[in-house]
Amino acid sequence: MNNHSRGIVAGVAFSLLLTGLIFAAPLSMTQSFTALQNIGLTRMFGNAEAQTGPAATFNTTDQPGPWFNNTATGGSLAVVEYGDTVRFVVGSSTNTVHTVTSLLWPTGAADMPTDQPNAFNPGTVDITLSDPGLYVFVCKVHPFMLAAVIADDPSTSELDLGETVDLVNGIDELPTASDLALRLVRAFFVITTPSNWQVFNPTGTSTWDPSYPAAPVLAYDADGNPVSIPNLDSFLQGYFNEPVTLPAVFNPSTQGVGEVWVDTQYELTEGKTKPGTATAVDAETWKVERKVALPEINLNNPHNMWTDKDQKYIYQTQWFDKYLTTFDRTTGKLRANVEVGEAPAHVMTRVDTDFVHVSLNGGDSVAELKPKGEKIIRQIPIGTSTNQAQPHAHWMGHDGQTMVTPNSNTLDSTLYRFGVETQTDVATGTLPIATGMMPDSSKYYVSNFLSSTITVVSTNPHIVIGEINLLADYDPIPLDGTNFADNDDNGVIAVGALPIQTPVSPNGKYVVTANTLTNTITIIDTDTDTLEKMLPCDAGCHGVNFGAKQGGGYYAYVSSKFANTLIVVDIDPNNDGEADDAAIAGRIVLDATEDTTADDVITGYSGMGGQGVLPIPLVYNGWVQNLPQPWKAQLTNDQLEPLGDD
Repeated sequence: MNNHSRGIVAGVAFSLLLTGLIFAAPLSMTQSFTALQNIGLTRMFGNAEAQTGPAATFNTTDQPGPWFNNTATGGSLAVVEYGDTVRFVVGSSTNTVHTVTSLLWPTGAADMPTDQPNAFNPGTVDITLSDPGLYVFVCKVHPFMLAAVIADDPSTSELDLGETVDLVNGIDELPTASDLALRLVRAFFVITTPSNWQVFNPTGTSTWDPSYPAAPVLAYDADGNPVSIPNLDSFLQGYFNEPVTLPAVFNPSTQGVGEVWVDTQYELTEGKTKPGTATAVDAETWKVERKVALPEINLNNPHNMWTDKDQKYIYQTQWFDKYLTTFDRTTGKLRANVEVGEAPAHVMTRVDTDFVHVSLNGGDSVAELKPKGEKIIRQIPIGTSTNQAQPHAHWMGHDGQTMVTPNSNTLDSTLYRFGVETQTDVATGTLPIATGMMPDSSKYYVSNFLSSTITVVSTNPHIVIGEINLLADYDPIPLDGTNFADNDDNGVIAVGALPIQTPVSPNGKYVVTANTLTNTITIIDTDTDTLEKMLPCDAGCHGVNFGAKQGGGYYAYVSSKFANTLIVVDIDPNNDGEADDAAIAGRIVLDATEDTTADDVITGYSGMGGQGVLPIPLVYNGWVQNLPQPWKAQLTNDQLEPLGDD
C-alpha cells in the first residue's frame, strides 16, 4: 500500500464521516436551512462580523453518543460560515479532562492544526475557521469523542467538502471520496446515533436497518472529479445491502471456565446520572448472571477491570472520572472508591506483590495501590516528554518486574522496570492505545489507533523490532468492490482499521486484536509476527481478553461498543497450534434477564458499550500459578503452566 492510501486509512478514520452531509444540488437558503434542521445540524447565516459570540458551541459530556455536544442541536456536528469561531467548553458536564485536537482540516487552512500539550478541565477553546471546508476535532484521551464542523462559503447554495484535506499525522492533500469514505459515513451515523446501534435478539433472528439523512451529497475523487449522490440514505442502504440480517446468537458447544465480566459502559440505570455497568456472564451456562451499577457512587463510564490473586475483588476504572472502584465479585457490594487521578483507563496487578496499577489516561503516571485497592502507595511517572504521556492500556510482566504503557499523547511506549525503578521509551505509531505482552515478557505489541498498525517491541534490549500493517490488504480508493486482496502475498486476506485491545494468548502463540472501524478480529502468529486470520466482529469492536476453555485451550472473549453482544472466539479448535481454523464459537447477548441479579434498574442502552473484558479466573502466565486451589482444580495442566514445566 502506498503512503497516500495508508494516510487516508490512518488519518481519515473520522475525516470523511461527514461526506454524507454535503449538498450537491443547489438549494435555496430556506431549503438549505430546513434540510440542515432535518439532519440535526444548524447553519448560521448572515454577516459573521455581526456575531457577538461563537457560531457554534460544543460542551463535553460523559453521556454516550454526542460526547462533544452541540448545544444548539444535541449532536456532534455544526455548520457555520467560514471566518466564524466555534467554542469548546470543558466543564461541569464532564467529570474528567479532555483535549480538543485537530484530526483533519482543509488543505492549507490557516492556523491549523490546533492542539493542547495537556488534557484539561475546566477550560474553553475558541477556534476560528478561516477557510471553508471540513474540520474534525477529537479528544486524544477518549478517541471516540468527535466534533465536526463544516465552515461554509455563503456565496454558494450548497455545502462542499472541497477536494482535499490535511491530517494531523502529516499526510497532506487527501481526496474526499473513496470506498473508505462511504464506510466512514456509515460508521459515523452508527457511532453517534444510538438508535442505529446493533440490537441482537436473544431468542430469534435480528434485523439491522440503520437510517441516514435523505440528502444529496458531493465529494471528490483522487483525480479531483466530483462524485454526486442524490440521496445518501438510499445510496448507503443499497451500497451496504441494508437492511441486513445480523449473525446468529448461540452458545458455544464447549463450556468455558468461571465467569466473563464485561464493562457495558453505555448502559443507563435509574439510580444514576452517569452511564455504565459491569456485567457478569456465567461461562458454563452463558447466561448474564449479574449487573453491577453501584448507584451509591454514581459509577461513571466503567471502562476496564482486573482482579486480585484470590479472584475475590473486581478492580473497576471510571474512565470519565477520577476513581478506581473495588467491589466484591460474588455479591457486587462496594468495598472501596479511591480517587487516583484523571481518566483512569486500565488496571492490572503485579504478580509478585498483588499491588494494583492504574493507568491515568488524563495525566502522565500510573497509580500504584495496595492489594484490595483501598490505598494509594505512589504515582509512577510515565514518559520523558514535557507533554503528558496519557498512558492507556498498559500490561504487566509475568514476574512482576516490568510494566509497558502505550502513551497516546507522546506517540511512544514506556518500559518501566520495578526494583531499579528505571524507564525507557520507544517510538510507536499515531495514538498508541493498547499493549499485550508475551508470557515470558520477552517482547510486546502496541496497537496504534490512528495508524492502524501494531508495533512489535523487544524488552531486552528495549527496541522496536517490527511493525505490522493491518491495512496491507485494503485499498481504500475504488468504489467498484475491488478493495480487499492478498496484497502482502501471505495467503490470507486480513484487515483491521483503528485497532484497540491486543492481548497475547496465555501460551504465547497468538495476538488477537479488536478493530473498531472495520469491525474485524485479526489474529497474529507470534512466531512470524504476521497476520494469520481475520474474523468478523460486531459494531464498534473494542475489547479482548483470554479465558480458559473447559478441557483445555482458550477462548478469546471480544466486546463491542455499539452492539449488545459478547463474541466467543475459539482460536485453535483442533489444537494443532495454528489459528487458520479459528472460528466464532458463540455470540452472547448482554441484556439482563429476569434471572439477572442487579443493584439498579436498567433504563436505556441495554447491554451496550462493551469495552473492558475480564475472564475469571485469570489464566495468564504468572497470575494463573497464584490462583486459589478451587480455581486451579478446574484447569488442565497445560493451562496451569502455559509455557510448560520449564
